[in-house]
Amino acid sequence: MSLSAAANNALSGLRMASLTTRLISDNIANALTPGYGVRSMQLTSDHNSTGVRILDVARHSDPVLLANRRLADAEAGAANDMARFLSRTEDLIGLPGDPASLSARVAQFGTDLLAAASRPDSDLRLDAAVTSAASVVQAVNDAAKGVQNLRSQADSDIAGQVDRLNDLLQRVDDLNARIVETKISGSSAAPLVDQRQVLIDEVATMVPLREVPRENGKVALFTNGGAIILDQDPAVFGFTPVNLTTPYMSIGAGSLSGLTLNGNPVSTDPQTGPLRGGTLSSAFEIRDVTAVEMQGRLDAFARDLIERFEDPQIDGTRLAGDPGLFTDGGGPFDPLAVTGLAQRLELNAAIDPNAGGATWRLRDGLGAAAPGNVGDAGLLRDLSDALDAGRSAPAGLGSGTHSVSSLAGQLTSMFSTDRANAELDQSYSSAQQSEMQALEGAEGVDTDAELQALMIIEQIYAANAQVMQAVDDMLAELMRI
Repeated sequence: MSLSAAANNALSGLRMASLTTRLISDNIANALTPGYGVRSMQLTSDHNSTGVRILDVARHSDPVLLANRRLADAEAGAANDMARFLSRTEDLIGLPGDPASLSARVAQFGTDLLAAASRPDSDLRLDAAVTSAASVVQAVNDAAKGVQNLRSQADSDIAGQVDRLNDLLQRVDDLNARIVETKISGSSAAPLVDQRQVLIDEVATMVPLREVPRENGKVALFTNGGAIILDQDPAVFGFTPVNLTTPYMSIGAGSLSGLTLNGNPVSTDPQTGPLRGGTLSSAFEIRDVTAVEMQGRLDAFARDLIERFEDPQIDGTRLAGDPGLFTDGGGPFDPLAVTGLAQRLELNAAIDPNAGGATWRLRDGLGAAAPGNVGDAGLLRDLSDALDAGRSAPAGLGSGTHSVSSLAGQLTSMFSTDRANAELDQSYSSAQQSEMQALEGAEGVDTDAELQALMIIEQIYAANAQVMQAVDDMLAELMRI
């Protein structure tokens, strides 16, 4: 081998060692960087006696593991959102031990009614019974309003996710173009691929997807439900938020916005929709399914509360068609207008001092023009019996017969059970996500292996440096001859 060939070989080895050292340093420095793919140098021997030749910088990633981790991220995100929502709805109802809970307020109302019946002449006891009845109404109103506020928040969350989704898809498309340009120019596109993976990871949390490779490093994105969200061009999602939701608003009625994909309506069904499974789908499920079910339960409870006190046998002072102790916005119950009843629930103005009524009518009758016999507790006992009477549970609140107190307990139990089940799903999905992240981490940068490779590169560098020194010594000797 000539001296020039030996020098060229050694120089190429030194250059390879220098670049590989920098590559290993990057790997170690980014061991915990999200989206970073392990790099390795792709080398070959040059047949023109110029030593080693660098072909490319390869970025390593397991596509199957990546897809499974993204799916786990989406499921964990959706489960977290649902568990958070159901925990907040349970807070709206309150736990039985909480004095402000619906169950506790109903129990207090029953206690105050019995106390008033034992001393019907006591204005203080009548006032207390009316106050506790108003407290029950307030608890139902507040819970119903709280559910609608959560629906409004879900609607706002959908709008935010849609805007973010459109932005991310456009940025992924831009990176696709830059990656193609970089590869065509012969440079490494690994840093750009890292950036693209981070963006796609975020998209996948909102909408579970499959990543399909295309030519020159580009990728196409398809949802697990079959929708194309990026191929030649990025898809454009559309959504119109509302300022405030009400119990009467829905997609079917046209009062709430659905989702569009490139201008066409797309199903948001959490089970069959093409975007099912991620945080975007869970936000629609909260707004259009779960929160509506919660509102329906509260409406059913309000219906039972109104109907059991509208019995004409309880209070003979009321005229036919007059509302009872609890009213639908001041009027009698309308079976055709159950939706939103929990928010319209009111205490009869005849006994509400804040509405110009008088608490003695709780004893003497809602239609009484003047106070009657202060010692007559008959109506108070009838009201107490109505509160404790067993009635068939209204639709949405299970089966069997219930008093108001047991119905409140049933309602609380349903909310608590839903929350507990959601937390089980959350725990399972979080464990699955952690496992997928751990597996992906194990396939990432192995610092021990990188350091071992660095030691080998150090030896390669030293060997090539010795060759260069030997060539230099030989040339110097030739110059002396």
